This record gives sequence, structure tokens and C-alpha cells, in this order.
Amino acid sequence: MMARTNQAITIFLHVCFFLLLLLSATTSHPLCSDSKTQVITNQTLQFCDSYSGRTCCNSKDDTELQNRFNSMNVSDSTCSSLLKSILCARCDQFSGQLLGDETSPIPILCNSTSKDLCSKLWESCHNISIVSSPFSPTLLGGAASPSTSSNSSTLTDLWKSQTEFCTAFGGPSKTSNNITKCFNGKPVNQDTGTADDVKPPEGICLEKIGTGSYLNMVAHPDGSNRAFFSNQPGKIWLGTIPDQDSGVPMEIDESTPFVDITDQVSFDTQFGMMGMAFHPKFAENGRFFASFNCDKVKSPGCSGRCACNSDVNCDPSKLPKDDGAQPCRYQTVVAEYTANGTSSSPSTAKTGKASEVRRIFTMGLPYSSSHGGQILFGPDGYLYLMTGDGGGVSDTHNFAQNKKSLLGKILRLDVDVMPSVSEISKLGLWGNYSIPKSNPFQGNEDQQPEIWALGLRNPWRCSFDSERPDYFLCADIGKDTYEEVDIITMGGNYGWRIYEGPYVFSPLSPFGENVSAVSNLTFPILGYNHSEVNKHEGSASIIGGYFYRSQTDPCSYGTYLYADLYANAMWAAIESPEDSGNFTDSQIPFKCSEGSPMKCTAAPGGAGSGPALGYIYSLGQDNNKDVHLLTSSGVYRIVRPSRCNFACSKENTTASTGKQSPPGAAAPPPQPLPSSARELCFSVFISLLLLLLLSSMF
Repeated sequence: MMARTNQAITIFLHVCFFLLLLLSATTSHPLCSDSKTQVITNQTLQFCDSYSGRTCCNSKDDTELQNRFNSMNVSDSTCSSLLKSILCARCDQFSGQLLGDETSPIPILCNSTSKDLCSKLWESCHNISIVSSPFSPTLLGGAASPSTSSNSSTLTDLWKSQTEFCTAFGGPSKTSNNITKCFNGKPVNQDTGTADDVKPPEGICLEKIGTGSYLNMVAHPDGSNRAFFSNQPGKIWLGTIPDQDSGVPMEIDESTPFVDITDQVSFDTQFGMMGMAFHPKFAENGRFFASFNCDKVKSPGCSGRCACNSDVNCDPSKLPKDDGAQPCRYQTVVAEYTANGTSSSPSTAKTGKASEVRRIFTMGLPYSSSHGGQILFGPDGYLYLMTGDGGGVSDTHNFAQNKKSLLGKILRLDVDVMPSVSEISKLGLWGNYSIPKSNPFQGNEDQQPEIWALGLRNPWRCSFDSERPDYFLCADIGKDTYEEVDIITMGGNYGWRIYEGPYVFSPLSPFGENVSAVSNLTFPILGYNHSEVNKHEGSASIIGGYFYRSQTDPCSYGTYLYADLYANAMWAAIESPEDSGNFTDSQIPFKCSEGSPMKCTAAPGGAGSGPALGYIYSLGQDNNKDVHLLTSSGVYRIVRPSRCNFACSKENTTASTGKQSPPGAAAPPPQPLPSSARELCFSVFISLLLLLLLSSMF
């Protein structure tokens, strides 16, 4: 029986290791462990001196690691050096990937022919005494051997062999296996390379498929070739997207909108219907949502608590009128509607009902600009609402940094569990929703539980990568200098108004508080200075986009595409290495295909200057992952590069529909595991013991 138990534990460790690898592959992202964001420092850490600039450690973390290292009392210099590098891996800007489990004290160690830190560690340390060793089997969920009762132990005290040790703590290198990152003894940012064939597309080929001017596009949740389009005044239409290379425009009847709520929407240059979202189970439940602005002077139902209130040291009556203040006359609203009862099933519904089912969220705005308004459902099923800082002169009240304010934030709401009236009052909610248990700022009276991330000025168009759902990218409109794109993570602080992009903006709040001491800021992965694009009206305003995941243009596959409202410009950004968080972008030309279903008007400048798109309001994505541009001159879709004579060696020109997967395209990743690797390991271990007990009985 003992032999079987030992065999079970060995199998258990193998299974745990595999699950750790799988979990890190499905939830990897280019930030720190423990849901921390990267720290920017101009100084090299004193102990973990291999790390400077962007790291996951501050000086306090560095001191704690040094104290832990000193307490191990390692006598051998070679072993000591290796242990130091392993402990300091927690400071790596990509420690969220290096540590297979965020509670693990050490990273996954490279264990392959080309990169083998695990074997090197065994060879140097197997007979060296380590006090409170971080390599104990108990830290992996296994049972410690009898010899580990001492506070000091060697690797051979803890593990039978190098093979057993490296099975538990080792992992393949990134170059030999695409499952996970592993630690090779030096910072990841010193061990990255750019593949020779990773380069931006030669250009983007477009076709015009619609004449309408829309602000939002959402693919139909039933997976069909249909999509919803909405405009700023408050109408939503249901359109049918044609097949690639069909030569026909999209089908949309603007005389018959899916729903018309213009009587509820306050429409102006800064106001209107800013977003729409359809429940992931819309085909079953018919639920959809609109985000818009209302005017309480004109609409009796437009009432909500003002975002300028005593909780955030703001008095609505004292807001300066010359800053455009209209103290909470205008509101940001998220309302729920239904398509139930308009057809035999919501999936076949061609119209929805314009009367509200319930008011999900209402918040009074202090000023008339910078109020965001996009809504979308995340892969987790929760509703995300993007709010701006409220306007005024440079976030005068520092709303974006104040965790008691919902301005300048990304909010995460559960609209499937409706609270009672008493719960709404008790929790201080702003409408009919509940708080997801994993939201980062719950349980603290000085922090609003709705907040998912903070420090944004005016987020305009966010999206989740369809192949890596932990990549949540938002474009944030700058003020005078810089437009940025951020990777949004739980609890992340994106700097405004302390920083505008990478530049220091205002170290002092209007109340005399020094806010520059705020730590753990996350800086943009992409962006551009206004001076680079302000050829049109001296303005710049970034439009967030999508990771291109369509099979239509294989040379754009995996790039992040985004644009500027005024500049008639687009960028393609490449991340290299994959999952590293290191992006480089290139402004790319675009043309309109001669075979476009609708004629494209040429931009001023003659042949080759591209189509006259006018203003680019948003980018959209259909169920085939084809990306669309919503502009003031119509709807454009990205098509095969060869249709515009752009060279793309990866394109299969014999396939007119582009249905084959592009060469080199990554296969869809496995779905995330439902619980942590530690919980799964424990479940596997218990199951194995039960099986062994049953087998011994029979």
C-alpha cells in the first residue's frame, strides 16, 4: 500500500505541474503576480539589482526579498547567486507569467536542453543547506518527507533525484514549447527576441459596404452574419454583413430601426447614445443595454446622484461655470431593454421594445465633456462601463485618482443578479446591479466596489482579445500632448491626472495634496504625441480597436489595429515576443479596393492617397472577426490585401473567401480552467487516494 501511495504522490506532482503550466497558458498576461501593476522607478533596486525601470518591486519589496535571502544562510557562493536570482524573479515585469501560481515563492524554472536553470540549480545546491527552503514539496501541496522536520535542509533531503525535483519545479523554455514562460536566471526583458517574420502589414485594404454614419457596432450574439449598429442620436439598426468577396453591400434598412430611444437621449456634440451591449445569452433572454446621456431639464425620468458630491470633496453649487459646468443637469445612464415578445424568439427578432425594463445605472455629470460611455460584456459575463473624468479643466477635483469617485474609471457590474432595494441603499449602489465578488475594491468604505480600474481621462473604445481574454485593451484620449493605449487589469491605475501617457502632468491635486507619490502606476503600451498627427484641425483623439483575428488578411493577423478620429490614420501594433507586453507600432497606409461594393471617394492628394474616410468614430468586429471602420463617410471593412495590390506572402490568393487559417496563425488557446491550479491539484490528490483505498479493499 505504501508503494502505491508513493506512486500516487509522484503522479500527483506531475499532474499539478501540468495544471500549473496549463493555467499559466490560459491566464497569462504581461503584468505582475498578485494582481499588482508594474512600478516605474529611475533607480536600480539595491538587492535585486538586475531590475530597474519597469519592475514589479518597490524598495520595500526589495528589502523583504533581501531579508528572506539572508535568512536562508546559504554558504556556497554559486548556489547563493542562483537562489538570489530565483527570489528576485518576483520583481520581473512579467512575473505574472513566470510564477505559475501567484502564491508560489519561486518561478517555474527552465528545464530544457537550450535553457536549463533547474539542472544547474540542482548541481550547485543539492548538498547545500538552506534554511526554510522554498523547494519543499509541501509548497506544491504534497506531503513533506520525515527528514524535512528540520528548519534547515538540502535538496537531497527533500527530493529523491534531480529528475523528481525538475519535474516538480521545472518547465519548458518559451523557445521550445509555447505553453508557458519559464525563468532562465535573468530578467525576461533581457531574454527577448523579435522573430524575423514579425513585421507590420504593407497596408490595409478596405471596401465600403455601407453609407450610414454610426458610432457603435456589436456582432449579433447568436453567431450569425448579422450585427447591430447605433448612432449618437439614439437609434439601433440590425444589419446583415455580406460574405467576403461577394461584391454586395451590407443589408440595413434605416427606415426601420431595431429600436428608437431618441426621445430618451440628450443629443449634442458631447452627448448622445455612447454605447450598446447585447447580453451573451441574448438569443435566449432577449436582454440588451444602452448607454446614453439624458437631460433632467427635459426628461422627468432623468435623475440620479451627482458625481460631484461630499464624498469626493466636491460641491456642485461651486463648480466654475466658465469650465463648462452644468452641475448634474446631464446624466450618464445605462438602461436595460428587451426584444422578448416581438418575435417567436429573440434570435429572430427584428425589433426591440423602446421602453426601459429597468434603469441599471445613473450618475450625474459635473461637466459636459470627457464622460466615456462605452459598455461591453467581458468574457466573464460581467458588464463593463467606461467612464471619463467628468470634464472641466484637467480633472480639477482629481476624480480619476479618487477611489470614492466613479469618474475616470472602468466599472465592472453584475447585471444578472439584481439586488433588493435595501441592498442598493446599504451598499450605496447607483442602480440595479450587484458587485462581482472578485472586484478589487470591495469592503472598504473609502473605495467604490464597482471600480475595476482607475486613472483614466476619457476611455474611447475598449476590447478583449478574442484569443486571449486576459488582454483587455483600452484607448484613453489625452488632453494636450499624448494619446495612449493601455492593457487594463484588475485594480490597475493608469496615471491620469498625475501623468498624461508617459509624461508628468500634475503632481499636485487642487486641494494641495501631493499625488505624485501614488505608486504602482501602469504606463501605456502604445501611443503617440499630438505633434505626430495634428495635421487636421490641430487635434488628435485616439480610437481604440481590436487584435485582428480574422482569416481574411493573414499579414495583419495578431496585430492590434487602432486609429485617430481626426487624422484619417491607422496604426498596426505588434507584440514581440508574444505575451510579453512589449509592443511596437507602425502607421500603415490604407486603400479602397477597386471592387468595392460601394464607391469610395478618394481623399485629397491624388491617386494612392486612400479613401476619404472623414472622421473615424469607432472600429467594430463581426462574428467572423473581420474588422470594420465606422466613419462619417460610411462603413468600411478590411478585405484581402491582394485586392489593393498589397503584398502579403501569407495570403492564399486562390481562396476567395479567405476561410483557411493564415500560415503561422496561433491556434485558439484552451479555455481557462474553472478554478486555481492549487485547488485542482488538491482535488486530484484526494481522488487518487480514494482510488487507492478502494483498490486495496478489493
